[in-house]
Amino acid sequence: MKSIYVFPVVLLFLFSFSHKPGREVISCNKAPKPIGPYSQAIKCGNTVYVSGQIALDANGVLDTSSIENECRTVLQNIKAILEAGGMGLQDVNKTTIYTTDLKQFARINEVYKTFFTTLPPARETVQVSALPKGAHVEISVIAGQ
Repeated sequence: MKSIYVFPVVLLFLFSFSHKPGREVISCNKAPKPIGPYSQAIKCGNTVYVSGQIALDANGVLDTSSIENECRTVLQNIKAILEAGGMGLQDVNKTTIYTTDLKQFARINEVYKTFFTTLPPARETVQVSALPKGAHVEISVIAGQ
């Protein structure tokens, strides 16, 4: 009868040494809740993957009054999410910017460079035909230490 109890304990012991750390969902109330079936961010090991953010404030209100305001709100949301995951903007290695109008590229850069003042991350900027909720810019990042 003793072997019945020993087997599960041995399996649990072996699993604890062979199991790789899983993914952790990162969320914070200083950024908008996801508008679909996704997480604000996922932390896997020492890397945080932040989902694309648009200019929704924490209450879900979209400000499209200017491309500068949109970029600022997006990057503030990203900063808050990264901090919830134990990182900061200085840990961002890669960004992807989606915009509905590449003619706004210079204006986007003016705001962007105020958030990434030293060692800016690798990046691409892509024009798309539309973004959720009528936004004009969306940014996602990958951060790691």
